[in-house]
Amino acid sequence: MAKTRKGVEVSIAIAEAVRQADVDVVAAYPITPQTHIVEHLSELVADGELDAEFVPVDSEHSAMSVCCGSAAVGARTFTSTSAQGLALMSEIYFIAAAMRLPMVMALANRSLSSPLSIWNDHSDIMMVRDAGWICIFVENGQETYDNILCAFRMAENPEVMLPVAVNLDGFILTHMIEPILYEDDDLVRSYLPWKPMKNALHPDRPVSMGCFGMPEIYTEAQMNREMGVRNSYPHILDAWEEWGRLTGRHYRPVETYRCEDAEYCIVTMGSYGETAMEVVDMLREEGEKVGVIKIRLWRPFPLEEFRKAALGRKCLIVMDRAITFGGNQGGPVATELRSALYGMDGAPSIVNYVAGLAGRDVSRKDFRNIILEGKAKAAKGEVDGFTLYGLRG
Repeated sequence: MAKTRKGVEVSIAIAEAVRQADVDVVAAYPITPQTHIVEHLSELVADGELDAEFVPVDSEHSAMSVCCGSAAVGARTFTSTSAQGLALMSEIYFIAAAMRLPMVMALANRSLSSPLSIWNDHSDIMMVRDAGWICIFVENGQETYDNILCAFRMAENPEVMLPVAVNLDGFILTHMIEPILYEDDDLVRSYLPWKPMKNALHPDRPVSMGCFGMPEIYTEAQMNREMGVRNSYPHILDAWEEWGRLTGRHYRPVETYRCEDAEYCIVTMGSYGETAMEVVDMLREEGEKVGVIKIRLWRPFPLEEFRKAALGRKCLIVMDRAITFGGNQGGPVATELRSALYGMDGAPSIVNYVAGLAGRDVSRKDFRNIILEGKAKAAKGEVDGFTLYGLRG
């Protein structure tokens, strides 16, 4: 496929990126709103456009189990899921990271039940935030396409060998038709060369993996796991840097907008970043010194880059799309950022809003209200707890 721009559903663009990556195994189970991704992949395999094993499993638990087996023998592996599917998959999701098995997942973020919802928020990924996967958030279709390919490069780096989850907002992105610039197949293949996996399972060299760990070794195994995730950071940067060199589209763990002289910033993850930028432009015309800080890399958390972006501001208005129930401080992102800045000179106050749960619309007017109200709260010192925006009754 030559380099071309097409108006296409973002889910289809993900499937095309997986085809260009020339994966060996796709194991998946349908669940809204990620189903179109794997449906299109099944068509590509059936039509002979992708030479891969497509395994239509009986559940998401089985999907991740198949992915672990295929990744363990060195096969390039992809899967996709959402919400309750991830919950069912979670037992094996943790094992994939602990066993350092490189694979890529497109996670179409969706609310967890109950009550049942098929719409978007971030409660699913936050459920497994400590599993040990590399975790990326994207804002639009082009970023999704690009980062699926970057994710394979990250996961399969011999110095990384970890699974990668690319998080995209369900429906807000998965079912949106956007102009996507596809790179040509040769560029993608050069970016993702096949490399034999070190320590791959092979019948001529039988080994045991994932065995029982006595208390005498478990602590050390967990520290090894922590260091693996932490040490992946420079290789993540390298993957993005090389993609930027090849395509002109660059990514960073923390990205800012109009922050040069910003006294306060709104912090976002996912597709909300684009709306936030529009609203910041409007507020700038009114004389407000406001900017946007966008967290693209959630794990490993980009501590130094975040601090560089945040320190010296008067306040941060943090937008969460999940609640840490019973924690009394709101969402997981705000909790993380408070910890990252605790006790530091020049640390801004943090005002937390939880919004958009289960896809409830957050308009530009709402963003404007949140930013200005958050600024006022910070000025009054009202920074404890959180505000569940739009709560009725």
